[in-house]
Amino acid sequence: MAIIETEATLHEAHRDNHTHRDVSGGWLRPAVFGAMDGLVSNLALMTGVAGGAVSHRTIVITGLAGLAAGAFSMAAGEYTSVASQRELVEAELDVERRELRKHPKDEERELAELYQARGVEPDLAREVARQLSKDPEQALEIHAREELGIDPGDLPSPSVAAVSSFGSFALGALLPVLPYLLGATALWPALLLAFLGLFACGAIVARVTAKSWWYSGLRQLALGGAAAGVTYALGALFGTAVG
Repeated sequence: MAIIETEATLHEAHRDNHTHRDVSGGWLRPAVFGAMDGLVSNLALMTGVAGGAVSHRTIVITGLAGLAAGAFSMAAGEYTSVASQRELVEAELDVERRELRKHPKDEERELAELYQARGVEPDLAREVARQLSKDPEQALEIHAREELGIDPGDLPSPSVAAVSSFGSFALGALLPVLPYLLGATALWPALLLAFLGLFACGAIVARVTAKSWWYSGLRQLALGGAAAGVTYALGALFGTAVG
């Protein structure tokens, strides 16, 4: 009895402490990276134009144009990418569905062999495959998971991907423009807000990585700052050359 209680205690402790990070990042990762992409690209665009010694009105128009163009481009690209991926998956599911209908025994044997290859005893593997193959939809789901690595009931939505990409990019791209819209006439308030946004994005990304929040934040701040510095220098160089 003492052994059973000890094992139960160990099991409870293991269950309570055995947790993992969200390695896929869920919705947080694409949302933050979309915002970061918009922030870095629009900040670099605006600083490049500012380096050419143009009016603050021109910088604002450039920032708003960059926000709109980038957001629509991201949305269109994401929609096309996800839609193409979904169509490919659905075509493969149709192939598997036809095979299950035309050759059910072959597919059942294939599933049993797959379980055997993973270490399941032959008789047990055949019995498991037989029982799972009774329901055609369940069989399709299992074959899709095992052979294609996908879940037929959880395919990505192109519309959701496009809208979320548009929104997250636009939100990030708005940060460097916002001070100008609120009345600023110099570049430094836009830089300050953008740098704060870069650090915050990097710190949030640390939630799905093994790095500390301050390291991730400073790394993103350095990368975004470098992009802004390079484009500002190029803008100043080209502005001098054109002028």
